[in-house]
Amino acid sequence: MVAPLNVGIAGLGTVGADVVRLIETQGRALAERSGRSIRVVAVTARSKAKKRGLDLRGIAWAKSPEALAADPNIDCFVELMGGAGDPALSAIETALKAGKSVVTANKALIAKHGLRLATAAEKHGGALNFEAAVGAAIPVIKTLREGLAGTSVNRVYGILNGTCNYILTRMEEGLSFEECLKDAQRLGYAEANPSFDVDGHDTAQKLAILASLAFGTKVAESAVYVEGISSITPEDLKAAAELGYRVKLLGVAVRTAKGIEQRVHPTMVPKSSPIAQVMGVTNAVAIDGEGIPPITLVGPGAGGGATASAVVADIADVARGIRAKPFGRPVERLRDTAKAPMERHEGGYYIRLMARDLAGTAATIATRLAEQKISLESIVQRHPDGVDLNGAAKKPSPVPVILITYATSEDAVHRALAAVQRDKVISGRPQVIRIEKN
Repeated sequence: MVAPLNVGIAGLGTVGADVVRLIETQGRALAERSGRSIRVVAVTARSKAKKRGLDLRGIAWAKSPEALAADPNIDCFVELMGGAGDPALSAIETALKAGKSVVTANKALIAKHGLRLATAAEKHGGALNFEAAVGAAIPVIKTLREGLAGTSVNRVYGILNGTCNYILTRMEEGLSFEECLKDAQRLGYAEANPSFDVDGHDTAQKLAILASLAFGTKVAESAVYVEGISSITPEDLKAAAELGYRVKLLGVAVRTAKGIEQRVHPTMVPKSSPIAQVMGVTNAVAIDGEGIPPITLVGPGAGGGATASAVVADIADVARGIRAKPFGRPVERLRDTAKAPMERHEGGYYIRLMARDLAGTAATIATRLAEQKISLESIVQRHPDGVDLNGAAKKPSPVPVILITYATSEDAVHRALAAVQRDKVISGRPQVIRIEKN
């Protein structure tokens, strides 16, 4: 008879508590699927007295995460505390050096120390599983690492932050960014300090992990270009809709002749694309590979239940005896990231200008774009009503002009707009949103 897999869990917040419940309620099914029973034998958390609605009788309580990781009675250490440093880092290293397997949902830790931890796992024979770190219940890690092992991936991209996707979805109703952010905070989708999400850094950490798995490169969050969504306005979303697009915060990693391009920014995607249909707090990841049609994985990207489901699936893999290389290849075979400079990015662009209502303005803008060899797919100019409420002629005011370019370079767009601003034919800063085709 095969001995049970003894699990120790560090962190009993929403996710940790749900993991304990899942292992208890799905015990028989897990044993049937894994060929081995799974049981939680020890836990640790900041507060032992906190009410969690769990029956922890018969389960040992460790004094610290490191003590739990070193406990000879556990086979698999599950880290659900969070944080890119200690105590999570030291506890995981303790477990790996003891030959134990580790399961974590900690994206920040994997993005910063993933290679160091993967080296320890490979050296000492344990597994390092982190499916829940990206996309929660969406099995994108396993898809890239194992399901597509025989496929050369050209691009992986997607909606990796439910908070931003919720805000952009609500903004389509005409609400401002600030109004939608407050609503997301009220519903618990956004933190009191939401900058990590809305400024794109959460997405960047997840993208760095996916890029390593997709392209066999070392995880390098510093190689990711990052923009957030706070500059997006309802006017941009309305214009996008009229032009056949939606605006999403995307993380995009793509193989180019110049290197691996990794970028996070608001992006216009065609309404016909699967990514454009993903609304609210839902996440989605699309993968383009050689010889296969594009694959799109959609599902809940956060939440206790979704994250716990992915954690338990990783534990089940440990019980089965699966010891996949954490990043799909031995660490020593992962290449340094050849970062493609963002200024060399090529694609279509949405540009919204507030043009001064003066003779020659349009010609000046067109000249500056032509100087940079930028061709336009479409131009939309919105003429305001020229009469005020009393019937008198209004003073000339800036006119919104929306340009959609054909494929051009990031550098060319910035040079052209800098020249337009020097010409003083526009008011304020131009709004620029990149376009990602299917």
